[in-house]
Amino acid sequence: MSLLSLVAALLLEQWRPLADRRYLYRLLARYAGSLEGLFNAGESQQGKIAWLVAVLPVVLAAWLAYALAYRASPVVAFVVNVAALYLTMGFRQRSHFFTDIHAALKEDDIATAREVLGAWRQENCAELDREAIARLTLEEALISSHRYVFGVIFWFVLLPGPTGAILYRLAMFLDGRWSEHASPGLERFSQFARSAFAALDWLPARFTAGAFAMVGDFEDAVYCWRTQAATWPDRALGTVLSSGAGAIGVRLGMPVVVGGKLLDRPALGLGDPADVGHLDSLVGLVWRALVVWLLVLLLVALAGVSG
Repeated sequence: MSLLSLVAALLLEQWRPLADRRYLYRLLARYAGSLEGLFNAGESQQGKIAWLVAVLPVVLAAWLAYALAYRASPVVAFVVNVAALYLTMGFRQRSHFFTDIHAALKEDDIATAREVLGAWRQENCAELDREAIARLTLEEALISSHRYVFGVIFWFVLLPGPTGAILYRLAMFLDGRWSEHASPGLERFSQFARSAFAALDWLPARFTAGAFAMVGDFEDAVYCWRTQAATWPDRALGTVLSSGAGAIGVRLGMPVVVGGKLLDRPALGLGDPADVGHLDSLVGLVWRALVVWLLVLLLVALAGVSG
């Protein structure tokens, strides 16, 4: 059931991608904002209660809907799974940014590439050169492939029905919504949301990095993962980025000027400076990693049937 649901959702999104999720995000923002206004008094314990109130009813409702659907018919349960994945997985949710930057760099249209990257990162990228644009594009693509594809798949497979996918994406949304970077003044209130998502992302990040290593340059990916991941501020993303950079032989991280400010970032990866060729390599890397995950699920399903 899980494998068929994943394949169906991937095919559906390739055929008719749901690129515009503004209405869904608007509802989630209103939901999170109401809980923030109700519970926030500047303490971490209140943030924990708000997170539990925000997440548990939604996840339990998803599980109940799936259980009732499965009782009615496995076909109905299958439709519920596909619908939930279609809304949460977002394989092509941000690919238009990547595609537009890729095309602009091929045409040597640096101005357009800067503009699109700035819209993607929600930052002023007017001072970036060609190499820095390619480097940040690779980083954003690796992060998006993990958080909008592989992380969702991991929890979807692990928990019954669509509950894992919904849990992961809702926890990620609340982390971004309540983080101190997105909403100043919520430092203590947002502590539990950050910790909860970090815990949920710990294992999926390592599975994603492992898949990148398997389908890319294994030796370099593992070396970068082992020696560089801990230097990145977000350890989970450091794991994904370092392994991905090593797998395609490119240098990521490093200082960069964004919004008129110099961001002092550690170096990740090995090999050549980022360029258009690495964008092509990344596309192949992500697709190969996805195929590996699906093949593993197929082998597990066959083992269950034969057993």
